[in-house]
Amino acid sequence: MVYSAIRAFIVNSSSSGKITLTIDQSCPTSAGQGLPQGYLSSISPPITNHSVMKPRILLTNDDGITSAGLWAAYDALEPIADVTVVAPATQQSAVGRSISIFEPIRASQTRMNNIAAYSVGGKPTDAVIIGLYSLNLNPSVVVSGINIGENLSFESIMTSGTVGAALEASNQGTKSIAFSLQVEDQGDKFDDPRYHGQSFEDAKRVVRDVCERVLAQGFPEQTDVINVNIPSVVKGGYEITRLARKLFRTGVEKRLDPRGRPYFWINGPLIEDAEEGTDVHAIRKGHVSITPITLDCTAAEAGPGMKDLFLH
Repeated sequence: MVYSAIRAFIVNSSSSGKITLTIDQSCPTSAGQGLPQGYLSSISPPITNHSVMKPRILLTNDDGITSAGLWAAYDALEPIADVTVVAPATQQSAVGRSISIFEPIRASQTRMNNIAAYSVGGKPTDAVIIGLYSLNLNPSVVVSGINIGENLSFESIMTSGTVGAALEASNQGTKSIAFSLQVEDQGDKFDDPRYHGQSFEDAKRVVRDVCERVLAQGFPEQTDVINVNIPSVVKGGYEITRLARKLFRTGVEKRLDPRGRPYFWINGPLIEDAEEGTDVHAIRKGHVSITPITLDCTAAEAGPGMKDLFLH
């Protein structure tokens, strides 16, 4: 991995929700340390790998810039779009939509698989924000994934960094698609994502087809994010689904360290199935689950009950 530049940013958010990026002038220079001298005033313009006539896609993930899933998505999209990879430098699974507002974000130009990319020392949301506001990519769509492991149910989309990046993009005004691939062994989620042994061939075909459709026809109304989950073995076609309530049976395992002090692991097995029409059930059948997601979390149907409770 060859780094061509390193910069530092501070992400600021105001009460109005507007996000700005400013340079951290307190960062020391790096002369004599194998890094570029100083910190530049902005990230260099995005490196263009492809024809400017193609639609532009910002590609990110939460498994990190070295993930095999990210580069499988790149391979699927490169023939149809001008793809710029802006992804976390390290594994960031389960960070949701957390954002770095108490520390500077370091971003560097690098090459992976001989392809120009941007490595971001922060969360998936940070990568999206830098891509949109510092690189000024102005993409037609943001794609997040391919995540190693399914992101199904209320439970997962609230914690998933993959879906979190997609939600952030849509909240900033660019619609997005999140892709996740089911794993046969849940332990695979915790292995080195560079060497995931599962085939991505079916997933790559789905990524390309879904993105071609969206780029050609646009997003359906009232849809901010399209959450796509691909079974490990595809046995059927697309199924339009709703979110199941849970994916795991949550548990906590208590252990003792060598000094006798307790520590804890959050764990729990997968829920075997869910009701018809849910994303969990579709994946269990071997169908590709496509779930429309909206940013508006308002429980509109609760309005009358809330009025009875608080206004009468």
